[in-house]
Amino acid sequence: MTPLEELQSRINKLQAAMREKEIGGALIIQRADLFYFSGTGQNGHLFVPAEGEPTLIIKKSLPRAQQESALKNIVPYSGWEGLVEIINQSAPESTPVGLELDVLPTSLYFRYQEKLKNFRLVDISSLIRRVRSVKSTYEIGQMVEAARLSESVFNHAREIIREGLTEVELSAHLEFHARTMGHQGAIRMRGFNQEQYYGHVLTGENSAAITFFDGPTGGSGLNPSYPQGAGAALIRENEPILIDFVTVLRGYLVDQTRIFCVGDLPPHLHEAHRQAVRIRDALAEMGKPGVACSDLYKKAEEMANEGGLANHFMGYVEKVNFIGHGVGIELDELPIIAPGYDHPLEEGMVFALEPKFIFPAEGTVGIEDVFAVGCDRLEQLTSFSDPPQLV
Repeated sequence: MTPLEELQSRINKLQAAMREKEIGGALIIQRADLFYFSGTGQNGHLFVPAEGEPTLIIKKSLPRAQQESALKNIVPYSGWEGLVEIINQSAPESTPVGLELDVLPTSLYFRYQEKLKNFRLVDISSLIRRVRSVKSTYEIGQMVEAARLSESVFNHAREIIREGLTEVELSAHLEFHARTMGHQGAIRMRGFNQEQYYGHVLTGENSAAITFFDGPTGGSGLNPSYPQGAGAALIRENEPILIDFVTVLRGYLVDQTRIFCVGDLPPHLHEAHRQAVRIRDALAEMGKPGVACSDLYKKAEEMANEGGLANHFMGYVEKVNFIGHGVGIELDELPIIAPGYDHPLEEGMVFALEPKFIFPAEGTVGIEDVFAVGCDRLEQLTSFSDPPQLV
């Protein structure tokens, strides 16, 4: 159970942000945000007033919510009138009330607009994402545990990879290993139409396959219904095997990538991989509170250019415009290490750095690790040997 003092600290930060923006309250619905502020993922609403205690209003399941959440005010949902009454107790009519409009379906928004017509509905999502972007000691501790499981997954990969396995067979072995050790399975993403299943286990030219997913790699998948991730491609000698695995333990995730190979890689892929490691290390040394995220990206781009790898950096034909992303309860949290994202790093932010180089018809090389922003440097949470693992 998420400790009460942890929940209260998060709620206090959101309340301070709401008071600054003169927002009377927030009605939190999306499951990731609900878990973050209440400690439970049961179906309901959490109303957080700008001042005072929040109320958790549960449709299903009330007994489980009472077991899972340390909050004091947990009540059953009694219909729209009851919901309005709870809001009215802390937020007078005409007061701005925030909703997560970045993820709330429009049809539901219209419904809330109709039922909460005496309030002025505003978007609270940016404030919530800002609060969530800075992790507490408790949260970083959860992610350290997830990082240990991630390392175990990569150690297992080193033991079982062999020529002739298909991508999906290798992926299934890794998923089974992680699942039996506590991986929750589901990977949450906030972005519309973005989804992920454990990660990308890809080999050879399939690791360079382009797809809809907003990341440098995609893979073919098994069919057009889910056109990403592991497919039927066979592991062959002297081709890169990319394992980009998302490990989720007790709600918190880490995102890590390593390259494996049966045999050895061609020299130019080895050199590209070494440059990816150099980029990661340079950004880790450069990153500290106050450094703009866009400056980190600029440094990575400069190093890719200096290595003669600009055409392969973070894609080939259809590139992605970032080199890092926040992680926590969702895979696509703030901050974003990207051009134009000038927000400075803050102590407690946690993000994945993933410099990768894509070579059409050959595959992908690169690395990904998760870092927490300390008081004067980045602290690496994930660990595993950096060079390509030759098996």
